[in-house]
Amino acid sequence: MSNMKAVVLYDPGGADALKVERRPVPEIPEGWVRIRVRAFGLNRSELFTRQGHSPSVTLPRVLGIEAVGVVDQAPGTGFVPGEKVATVMGGMGRRFDGSYAEYIRVPAGQVRRISVDLPWEQLGALPEMLQTAWGSLFSALRLVEAERLLIRGGTTSVGMAAIGLARQAGAEVFATTRRPERASLLRDLGAEPVIDTGVLRHDGHRFDKVLELIGTTTLEDSLAVTAPGGSVCMTGMVGNSWSLPDFTPMEAIPHCVSLTTYSGGVADFMAMPFDRLLDDVASGNVKVRIGKVFRLDQIVEAHTCMEANTAGGKIVVMVD
Repeated sequence: MSNMKAVVLYDPGGADALKVERRPVPEIPEGWVRIRVRAFGLNRSELFTRQGHSPSVTLPRVLGIEAVGVVDQAPGTGFVPGEKVATVMGGMGRRFDGSYAEYIRVPAGQVRRISVDLPWEQLGALPEMLQTAWGSLFSALRLVEAERLLIRGGTTSVGMAAIGLARQAGAEVFATTRRPERASLLRDLGAEPVIDTGVLRHDGHRFDKVLELIGTTTLEDSLAVTAPGGSVCMTGMVGNSWSLPDFTPMEAIPHCVSLTTYSGGVADFMAMPFDRLLDDVASGNVKVRIGKVFRLDQIVEAHTCMEANTAGGKIVVMVD
């Protein structure tokens, strides 16, 4: 084994800037784990990097901030070849080459074992999705039982995962969609649908906590529908806008409403109850919707689908 298939970004651009080629299998230093990648989920941060919005990422680079697979080598780590594992963040696809490849090497401190028996395509959807949903709800928003939660962007992959986690915590869950035909999906997941007209503040809705997954295009409206003493957590940027023009905090943030963000990282991934959450997915207590599944050779099509927001759930790429 001397080389592997990998997807390399040499210069920012459209989806076709991602090039499938052969590269050397990475050497494995002491304290690191080399993983034979079996699947990974696509994330919008990878889309932004591909588009040139991550100036700190040096190119060429193999993108990919999460992966599931099997330990190949792990000298001095306690991991043994053949174990099923997951890893996220920690510089993957940014400081060092990421998961868009047949093999990846990562520090052992950001690897977790997988004990649940789920198909690879389902496991590939879970690490970053569950970490983001869990961290946003319980680290950033500090959601507790009986609170009224609004998930702005309920039909995103993180939004759908957050619905299940919040329901398990005993919250009263509402979730937005711009498309009335998706209301039944939100009900099936356990949320009361709210048709998002772009301005909810005139509809009389008030919530204790708001998980903002659309981003700056709806943030001020989300703040306006938050009850005094409540909080808004901005986690996502599905709206593809990075900043608020002419943002005036004293006007935009209501009296006694808090605004926070969640970006997560290795520490959050290692601290969350990953095994229990995987069991909840396996038992159906937390429903996760996979949108479309691609192969590694189809990475251009996968990114095109993500950019068009047409997947209807988490996009997963399988690695043969």
